[in-house]
Amino acid sequence: MSRTTPRKSLRRKNADLHGSAPDKSEVALIIVDVINDFDFPEAKQLARFVPKLADKIARLKRRAKAAKLPVIYVNDNFGRWRSDLHALIEHCREGKGRSLIEKLYPEQDDYFVLKPKHSGFFSSTLETLLRYLGVRRLIITGIAGNFCVLFTANDAYMRDYELTIPSDCVISNTAKENEEALRLMKRYLKADTRRSQRISFGKRERLR
Repeated sequence: MSRTTPRKSLRRKNADLHGSAPDKSEVALIIVDVINDFDFPEAKQLARFVPKLADKIARLKRRAKAAKLPVIYVNDNFGRWRSDLHALIEHCREGKGRSLIEKLYPEQDDYFVLKPKHSGFFSSTLETLLRYLGVRRLIITGIAGNFCVLFTANDAYMRDYELTIPSDCVISNTAKENEEALRLMKRYLKADTRRSQRISFGKRERLR
C-alpha cells in the first residue's frame, strides 16, 4: 500500500478536528461562565443582574443558532478538577445558579471548553477549536465583564480576533464596574459593544 494514502486520510480528518468540529464559520458566539454555582463572596451583587442577563443571552443564542453559528461555552471548572461537563452542570444546578442554567443549558451541538483561570484561552482548547472552525470574529457574552470576559477578550484581541461584546449580555458585580469594563474593551480592544438586538451576524442571518 502506498505511504501517501494514510497521510491524505489524516489530512482529511484533521480538517474537521477528527470529526468533532464539523462547523465552519467566521463568527462564533462565546458564553463565559454561565454554568456557575455562585458560591463566592460577590455572588449576591451579581444575582440581581442574572435574570435579565439570562433572557438576553438566550435570545442572542437562538438567533446565532438560527444563523448556523457555532456556540461555545467557555467555563471555569470551579476547582473541580475531576469533573466533566455533565458533572459540573449538575453541581451548579444544585446551587444558586439553577435558574440561569435552566435558561442557558448547553445543547447537544454546542461546544464546551473548560478553563482553569480567568481567560478562556489560558491552558484550554479554545484556540485550537477556533482555528479548526475558521473563526475570525468572536461575540463574547457572560460573567463577569470586569474579570473573565475582560481577560478572554484581551487574549482574543492579542490573537487578532475581531470582537463584539454586547453591553446587555455581560454583567459585573456593579453596574459601574460593568460600564468601566465595557468602555475599556471598546477603547483598547476595539470591541463593538452595541446592544445584542443590534448585532448582525452577516450573510448567514436572515432578516425577519
